[in-house]
Amino acid sequence: MREAPGVGLAAPQIGQSLRIAVIEVRAEQLANRGYTEQELAEREMEPIPFYVLINPRLTVVDAAPVTFFEGCLSVAGFAAQVARAHTVHVAALDHRGAPFELTARGWHARILQHECDHLDGRLYIDVMDSRTFTTIENHEHSGRSESEG
Repeated sequence: MREAPGVGLAAPQIGQSLRIAVIEVRAEQLANRGYTEQELAEREMEPIPFYVLINPRLTVVDAAPVTFFEGCLSVAGFAAQVARAHTVHVAALDHRGAPFELTARGWHARILQHECDHLDGRLYIDVMDSRTFTTIENHEHSGRSESEG
């Protein structure tokens, strides 16, 4: 995930039939993307410390659709616009098996939905606006991609 670089990775992406995902957004990843402060605020993008989700149960808190481009390590080299819920709540077990819950908004919510989709056998290409599907290279000429895991 870090080498790709990505911000999330689900066990099915590495051939493991487990309901486990990891998420991390490092400050340097955000800095390297070249976003302006306005773009970071618009996407509600902030660093997220590394954490593990085991058997996550995701519920939508605010279904207002937020649409941005997404990429994925499983569909390398491509991106498309995907509408995701603005705010979600997740209940899961951590890396030690202890239960925890969190509510996430914006980009963090997008990452959680993306990774939970992997655990349910879906990729972003299953829920994308197919008219916007493009290569990362073409997309970077006209904008930016929020590549996920």
